[in-house]
Amino acid sequence: MKNKLSQIEALRCRIDAIDLRILNLLNSRTRLVIDIGKAKSKENRDFYAPDRERQIYERLTERNNGPFPNTALKHVFREIMSASLSLEKPIRIAFLGPMATFTHQACIKYFGLSGEFVPKKDVADVFDDVEKGRADFGVVPIENTIEGVVSHTLDMFVSSQLRICAEVMIEVSLALLNKTGRVSDIEKVCSHPNPLAQSRLWLKNNLPDAVLFDVSSTAQAAQMASEDSSIAAVASLAAAPLYDLRVLEKNIEDISNNYTRFLVIGKKAGKKTREDKTSLMFAINDAPGALYSMLKPFAKRNINLTKIESRPLKTKAWEYVFYVDLDGHITDRKVKEALCELEGLCSFIKVLGSYPKSI
Repeated sequence: MKNKLSQIEALRCRIDAIDLRILNLLNSRTRLVIDIGKAKSKENRDFYAPDRERQIYERLTERNNGPFPNTALKHVFREIMSASLSLEKPIRIAFLGPMATFTHQACIKYFGLSGEFVPKKDVADVFDDVEKGRADFGVVPIENTIEGVVSHTLDMFVSSQLRICAEVMIEVSLALLNKTGRVSDIEKVCSHPNPLAQSRLWLKNNLPDAVLFDVSSTAQAAQMASEDSSIAAVASLAAAPLYDLRVLEKNIEDISNNYTRFLVIGKKAGKKTREDKTSLMFAINDAPGALYSMLKPFAKRNINLTKIESRPLKTKAWEYVFYVDLDGHITDRKVKEALCELEGLCSFIKVLGSYPKSI
């Protein structure tokens, strides 16, 4: 036993020495980041460069031979870059709040813990904060794999001049939370309508007598549960410590592989990376074969359309605006040619942004 402990202690000493080397290297890296920030300021360049972050992730994961996993590697460098960026210029991010919602989790996943996150009551407020310069970026939900598109977000893009800078995917994992930790205390279950719908079968089988009550967000549900022991919330696990709640059950969603896609919005277009997506909107007059004509420029150039969604154009009756996601960047020759051809066929067309695909 003594020799075994001695071996463990020796290994721990080596780990301690490596930790100190990592600490010194982190500080050396941070000093270089500060110097870059000063150079950017002199040249009047943007402090935040998401394309550069993407390059760092790709380069490191390609060269990682393990055993440290690539997923964890990305998380580690996400926080390193987030903390470094906060020393250059703190980034202010408006999001559909309140705290501990899935949108908040998407903010942390993309910007790291060192971002300054500002919760807003609705999607329109997020757009307004970014448009008026009160926030550098915004984060809003766009679609869920089960519940479908977030129509209000799509509608905001019709009149807004903001660009899509990035996308973030979050796996939706729902938990049942309450104050006491006792199922017998629950009389009412509260949540946003979508999480309630996504866990309806579980709730029916396990809490058949509880009243289901819609509220504006999972975080509001958690707040209500923290104030009333007869209320349980369907929310994220992140809400439990924030609102001092007990976790009664994890993973109560009825269908696995439930993801929500979020968009990062800002004022400037993104630079090309190796894996990009472009989003656009266009409107057409209602006529036989009109939509076929609009999609033909992409089909004949073998451009993959990953999403198409229609919304009524509110300024004109019986006209529709189509939201399209496609593979490629606006600077790609094939994409430029397709959009040029499409422009001649539309009553309205708008490129919402080219941005890196979620990784």
